[in-house]
Amino acid sequence: MPSILPSRRGLLAGAAGIAGAALLSGCSDDGPPAADPEVPLERRMRETAVRESERLLERYDATSAAHPALAQRLAPLRVSVAAHAAALAEGAPASSPSRSASAPSPVPSGGAAAAPPAPGAAPVPAAPAEALTALADAERSLAEARTISLADAPGELARMLASVAACGHVHAYLLTSTPGASS
Repeated sequence: MPSILPSRRGLLAGAAGIAGAALLSGCSDDGPPAADPEVPLERRMRETAVRESERLLERYDATSAAHPALAQRLAPLRVSVAAHAAALAEGAPASSPSRSASAPSPVPSGGAAAAPPAPGAAPVPAAPAEALTALADAERSLAEARTISLADAPGELARMLASVAACGHVHAYLLTSTPGASS
């Protein structure tokens, strides 16, 4: 039986196409992070990318806490996001301890753990399928924002952001297209 899933090469080619379109269209009115002449552009961009990854990790934790049955399915994707945060942080100065290396928040036994969302975070939808869709939307939005920021990023950081953005698109696909996503 032929696979209905796209190949890794196809997904990466699609992400590269999105990156190229974003670069050619100049669709971003947002400039680089706030210009502080004392802080290099790459450092500001890395710090922003790390914060965004940490917010995404919080969404994974909140979704796992609200829907314990999804925790095992989300764990490998969360580990990947944590690795992205760690890789992006390698070039940024150490500030406060990052949640990226920590394990997901423990889920109390008994089912629906109502972990409060992080300040400013969207609440986790009550239905598991909607929660997966919301998490996929967060992955997709962050991947698109990172793709757009490539135009301003210095060489090595641009390559890393492109790779992380492509992975975010794959995560969004896996969250919504894997069998059982609508259960």
